[in-house]
Amino acid sequence: MSFLLGGSVRHEQPAQGHRTGIEPVFLAASIPARAGERVLEGGSGAGAGLLCLARRVPGVVGVGIEIDAALAGLAGTNAAANGLDMLTFHPADLTVWRAAARFDHAMANPPWHAPAATVSPDVGKALAKRAVPGLFVAWARALAGPLRHRGTLTFVIAAAHADAALAAFGAAGCGSLAVLPLWPRANEAARLVLVRGIKGGRGPFRMLPGMVLHAADGGFTPAAQAILRDGGGLPV
Repeated sequence: MSFLLGGSVRHEQPAQGHRTGIEPVFLAASIPARAGERVLEGGSGAGAGLLCLARRVPGVVGVGIEIDAALAGLAGTNAAANGLDMLTFHPADLTVWRAAARFDHAMANPPWHAPAATVSPDVGKALAKRAVPGLFVAWARALAGPLRHRGTLTFVIAAAHADAALAAFGAAGCGSLAVLPLWPRANEAARLVLVRGIKGGRGPFRMLPGMVLHAADGGFTPAAQAILRDGGGLPV
């Protein structure tokens, strides 16, 4: 058994294969959801992102779409173990799944490793990390489709792919684009970024103040700890 948010979220995950990192925690912290709003997550894995969001925002309704049926089932078990019955997880391919309702927010930590990169022998890890051509466009379209007007779409991705994600958001009808960098340490280039778009948004692009994750001693900064341990929010 593993835990998130300083032990307040129980999060069981497979012993082998892709392991949850900090990405879904920061993704969840960035979603501006309120109680009663509906949030859609693509590639939800064992549920870390929606679990963290539901712990921070009691009453939020979450739907996760995960192509790996075993992971989708585990995510449902995790939701039940945490008493979060407003979360549901469906084993399906996000790009062909059809929503039966509108959502206020959508989010994803999509696969981004190049198809030419070395393939992991673990099928689950390969699915979680390996991007096929056009994946950002397909995922942005699938997640933006069921969003209400002015709903938000957010990805957490490698900084090197921010341009592709921004283009995909625009093609999916999401504007008012914004990027928030997550710097490993002060004066180091960002490796991860949060990319946000608003369905039907027409505002200018914004580069937001980022966050430094690690202090000089290697530990997390107080700002990062406020999210990873205390479950705080991250404005994007």
